[in-house]
Amino acid sequence: MFRRDGVLMDNVDSAWLRMEDSTNLMTITALMVLDGRVELARLKEIIEDRLMIHDRFRQKVLEAVLPLGKPRWVEDEHFTLRYHLRKVALAAPQDQKALQDLVSDLMSTPLDRSRPLWQIHVVEDYGEGTAIIIRLHHCIGDGIALVRLLFTLTDEEPEAPPVVRKKGKASPGGARSLPAALVNQGREAFVNPEKLAELVQSGAGAVSVLARLVQRPADPKTAFKGRITITKKAAWSGPVSLDEVKRIGKIAGATVNDVLLAVATGAMRRYLIGRGDRVEGEDIHAVLPVNLRPEEELGELGNRFGLVFVALPVGLNDPLKRLATVRRRMNRLKRSPEAGVVFSVLQLLGIARPELLALGVDFFGSKATLVMTNVPGPRKHLYLAGCKLRNMMFWVPQSARLGLGVSIFSYAGEVRVGVAVDAALVPDPDTLVQHVHGELDLLLEEIEKREG
Repeated sequence: MFRRDGVLMDNVDSAWLRMEDSTNLMTITALMVLDGRVELARLKEIIEDRLMIHDRFRQKVLEAVLPLGKPRWVEDEHFTLRYHLRKVALAAPQDQKALQDLVSDLMSTPLDRSRPLWQIHVVEDYGEGTAIIIRLHHCIGDGIALVRLLFTLTDEEPEAPPVVRKKGKASPGGARSLPAALVNQGREAFVNPEKLAELVQSGAGAVSVLARLVQRPADPKTAFKGRITITKKAAWSGPVSLDEVKRIGKIAGATVNDVLLAVATGAMRRYLIGRGDRVEGEDIHAVLPVNLRPEEELGELGNRFGLVFVALPVGLNDPLKRLATVRRRMNRLKRSPEAGVVFSVLQLLGIARPELLALGVDFFGSKATLVMTNVPGPRKHLYLAGCKLRNMMFWVPQSARLGLGVSIFSYAGEVRVGVAVDAALVPDPDTLVQHVHGELDLLLEEIEKREG
């Protein structure tokens, strides 16, 4: 049962709550595009049956009196679903550009801290279909947990049987299992969580990891780095064939993740050169979240991930050398306890004094240029409220006051790349995502030459 005085927030969840400021909102944004017009009453029933069983979606945050107190989750006595589930009109001509503008506006708007920290916006007039924009605060959970949670709203058939509503409150993991199409996806973790936990607990390499982070020089000044502002912009690519990506990886001896990171690196290289930056011989660092959940906890909310810093070789012109370099560096990181060490640092930041938290955020921000995530989704199409889920995209916040986030998401045989940028630093994010297609074509051409 829920206590009257609430439940103390986990230290890492508290860190993500406290990192937020007006120029860097800690909100995860997801976009689901459906074929046809969704029936709002049916969607509302699904949300009540499958989302509202989680305590966090009926609770607000009681702010702590720092430095001694900690935030608490408390029941919102005035909760109403009408506030959190909203219909939104899309500006003419109701195309992707109009939808990108809407996502950008919402991404720049903070969630109301006096209410539960989530909202779902239903856009009924996106062409012939429906767009659903979901916003959730990072303190509720990390990207992997929240993407998987959203898929519990879906079914494998358009006319799935109704869910029998459970009485009482659900456990943190919820009362409904994931669709079969998603069950194995959590096993495709970046590293083995159990092995990583052993490394961290034994202290193996932890001191040297921290020493390397401290001694690493700041990332070079580029068009992606600078003072950030309140206004953010979102954009996303067209579909990329997952089979093509796998084919490249097979020929090059690389993983799907390696190929997509190398393509994104090439796209950033093109963009920086187009902005007049000199990048030859340069690396920029991306912060990559690493899932630390054991398999039995894959359905739980909260933040259970560490961070690693990967050097992206934007200074390499040859796409094959770029891929080989990314593959080598990623393989080295997989054997490092860096993710677990940074997770421990985040636990400390969750209870640190404000001035120490600010120093930690600035430290991590100086060592990197962007946040990059890659989440695998289901391999076949799913349905939401009877409508086919055509595609999906998501964006994580740019922690540590970074001005660029790159999200990679695969679903039903297609991959899409999304970017979230600070409008003052990257005023034309569409140019960046267009370069993704150009770099993939170039890499495929070079791979075919090798194969031939």
